[in-house]
Amino acid sequence: MIALAEQRHVIGKAAEFGRVAVMLGGTSSEREVSLETGAAVLAALQGRGVDAHAWDPADQGMDQFMAAGFDRVWIALHGPGGEDGALQGFLQWLDLPYTGSGVMASAIAMDKVRSKHLFRAAGIPTPDYAIATTREEAALAAKKLGFPLIIKPSGQGSSVGMAKLFRAEELDDAVDVALQYGDTILLETCIAGDEYTVAVLQGQSLPSIRIETPRVFYDYRAKYESDRTDYICPGTDDTQAESLYAELAVAAFAELGCSGWGRVDFMTGSDGQPLVLEVNTVPGMTSHSLVPMAARQAGIEFDELCWRILETSFAREVTDVT
Repeated sequence: MIALAEQRHVIGKAAEFGRVAVMLGGTSSEREVSLETGAAVLAALQGRGVDAHAWDPADQGMDQFMAAGFDRVWIALHGPGGEDGALQGFLQWLDLPYTGSGVMASAIAMDKVRSKHLFRAAGIPTPDYAIATTREEAALAAKKLGFPLIIKPSGQGSSVGMAKLFRAEELDDAVDVALQYGDTILLETCIAGDEYTVAVLQGQSLPSIRIETPRVFYDYRAKYESDRTDYICPGTDDTQAESLYAELAVAAFAELGCSGWGRVDFMTGSDGQPLVLEVNTVPGMTSHSLVPMAARQAGIEFDELCWRILETSFAREVTDVT
């Protein structure tokens, strides 16, 4: 287990949290996953005696939210509008504590291109990549990177708009799909190897998970719908390798300024070198989700995990925008 400087702020009684909004749903392409995450979190918190209430900004206006008398927010909104710093900035303006990373870290982590720039500058290993905004730019980038390659929107999660390409003939259609979700796309060298993920909770890494799917890659269906995806936790029985994943996860998390909780995704090539793909600041908490799985391996059951994530709303002064 590798630790950040961040320390746990222990809360012993549910009443100390006050009135809690579990912000869920929203209007992003990840709405359905967010609803499932939020429902699970809400039930867990209420089961522990927390005065928690669901709040879907797609159905209820934020003017109503400001008048609802909440003391803090458990952010369960995935994707743009909830995970990209926008909601965090709004809550900070209200002087209302919230879970997870601050404004700047949330915005940077959601932006895959800028995250990659920071990883590369900090010496954190990450697959080679290029940026494009048009079909023509994508074609030049693909020629440079070679096939197979991964293409994805810069500002989406849950593999939305993402594709694995094997031939140049597939490129234009994939670019068109990715550009439906933003004006910048990321093209990345496809690493043929194992996919891993490491969760970070209150400054500490949790056991790694190795992901095995029969699909072309770990896409939206493999993440949330398929029962054929296998998860091995810990992801390796090699103590040295496990430590390396933990160290890189904490380094990537810290480099983007993240705090509270999150998840760092990796690909590991044939040479055994882990390469950081991205940091997720509001990972899923569904029945198929990875953070609860890693937490359980560490002896933290789901209701305790939700409680501890809510504790992160105390750990950072709301005036801190990192």
